[in-house]
Amino acid sequence: MANKNCILVVDDNEMLKVTLARALKRERYVVLTASDGEEAMNIVQNEQVDLVILDIKMPKVDGFQVLKFIKKKFPSIKVIMLTAYADLKNAMKSKKLGADDFTSKPFDLVDLSYTIERVLHQ
Repeated sequence: MANKNCILVVDDNEMLKVTLARALKRERYVVLTASDGEEAMNIVQNEQVDLVILDIKMPKVDGFQVLKFIKKKFPSIKVIMLTAYADLKNAMKSKKLGADDFTSKPFDLVDLSYTIERVLHQ
């Protein structure tokens, strides 16, 4: 049985974005990608997205701004924040703004897969 959940991967690091998208496609998710927050907001408005994996530090529009936008306009979309700057302050801010989970880079693909499944089925 194929998994039809759509995941949007948002990261300005091209290699990380492509690697994560490939891994998620192998797990039978529909995967979309964006390189910055502005592009991510356009995709969320025009596509049926179930989950966003969202980098915090990005050009143009940062992940916190995208998170606020998603939770205001599309509150049913789940969001996992992803950052190389994993600290308590970012984790607390992410949760306060409505993120469903928070993962630091570098991440373990198996752990991230479990997090995705858990968040999608909350």
